[in-house]
Amino acid sequence: MALWQGRSSRKQSGGKYRPHRSKKKHEISTEFQFSVIGDRSSKKYRTLGGNSKNKVLSAQKVNVFDPKKGKVTRTEILTVTENHANPNYVQRNIINKGAVIQTELGDAKITSRMGQDGVVNAVLIE
Repeated sequence: MALWQGRSSRKQSGGKYRPHRSKKKHEISTEFQFSVIGDRSSKKYRTLGGNSKNKVLSAQKVNVFDPKKGKVTRTEILTVTENHANPNYVQRNIINKGAVIQTELGDAKITSRMGQDGVVNAVLIE
């Protein structure tokens, strides 16, 4: 089901707006898809103006930045340990921005938006 991002049909007081036009295609957003831990797969979709974005559907590796050494290392994701967006995401191994994951180097916090950037980046937590 598509998500419509146009103006609501109700006023703040509860009364109805009388629509002056119908819904438009540019007001429809993309369907929400979770990024999970697994074999790498992504989806390319068209945005406004003919541009495109890559959405990560599943990822097994992550680019981890170590602030002490100042280096970026590509390492494997083991599991999701904490997620403030939704505690249920931990059980389902869903990764999103702000999630804490366990890697081979230690715990790391996701800093990228996989649905926008098409890449998984993280910063090592002390």
